[in-house]
Amino acid sequence: MVSRQQVAAGIDVGSLSAEAVLLAGDGVIAYAIVPTGADSKRAAEKALHAALQSAGMQFDDLAMIVATGYGRISVPFAHKRITEITCHGRGAFFLHPAARTVIDVGGQDSKAIRLDDKGRVLDFAMNDKCAAGTGRFLEVMAAALEVELDQLAALSAKASRGTPISSTCTVFAESEVVSLLAAGEPREEIARGLHESVAARISSLVYRVGLEEEVIMTGGVAKNGAVVKALEEKLQVKITVPPEPQIAGALGAALLARDELANA
Repeated sequence: MVSRQQVAAGIDVGSLSAEAVLLAGDGVIAYAIVPTGADSKRAAEKALHAALQSAGMQFDDLAMIVATGYGRISVPFAHKRITEITCHGRGAFFLHPAARTVIDVGGQDSKAIRLDDKGRVLDFAMNDKCAAGTGRFLEVMAAALEVELDQLAALSAKASRGTPISSTCTVFAESEVVSLLAAGEPREEIARGLHESVAARISSLVYRVGLEEEVIMTGGVAKNGAVVKALEEKLQVKITVPPEPQIAGALGAALLARDELANA
C-alpha cells in the first residue's frame, strides 16, 4: 500500500489535452489523458480524477501537486506551478536518460530542448505563435483531405513522393491543399508533403538549440509515425518515441513534485 507521504502528482494542461500522472518513488502509479475543451480548470480536475480512479486513490492521498502547461494558472489546487520547458525536459530525461535533445510537439506549439547529462535544460526554442508544425496544423489538413487525423500517417505511407507544400501558415496551407486536390494531385502525396512540411518546421527549432544525439520525441504528435519518420530523414538521426509520449510534461511535473517532498 502506497502511503500519502509518498504520492506526488503532476498535471499538464495543454491547449488540446490535459494529462495527469501519479508518482511514488520512481514508479508511475497511474496516468490519464483527457480533452481540454473550453475549461482548463475542469480539464485538470477531470484528468486528476481519472488518474486517481485508475489508481484506486482519493485526492487526500496526494502529498504534492505540481501543475505545468499553458493552463497551469487555472489549477487552483496545485501546490506549485512550473514552466513546461522545465517539466518536459525532466520528464523526457526520466523516460530516456541518454536523451540530449527533446522534441515536443503538442496541439498548439512545438518545442526543442537541449539537455545536459544530468537532464538539466541548456537551451530551448519554441514555436507558440503559429499553429504550423503542430498537432492543430495536422488536424486542419486531415479535415481538408477528408480523412481522420489518426489515418493521416497511413495515407502518407502510400506515397512514393511528397507534394511540396509552400505555405507555412495553416490558413494558407489549407487553401493550398484544397487547390492541389482540385488539380488532381493524389491525396497520399499531399499527405506526405504535409508531414515533410511539419518536419521542416520542427527541425528548424532543433537546429536553433543545436542538435545533439540521442533524440527523444514527446507530445501527441509523436504518435504520428509519418512525422517521426520525416523528422528522422530531415535530421539524419534515430528518434526514440516512448510508449506514451503524451505524458512527458505531466511526468516531469510529478517528478518535480516528488523532489519538493524529498526536500521538505
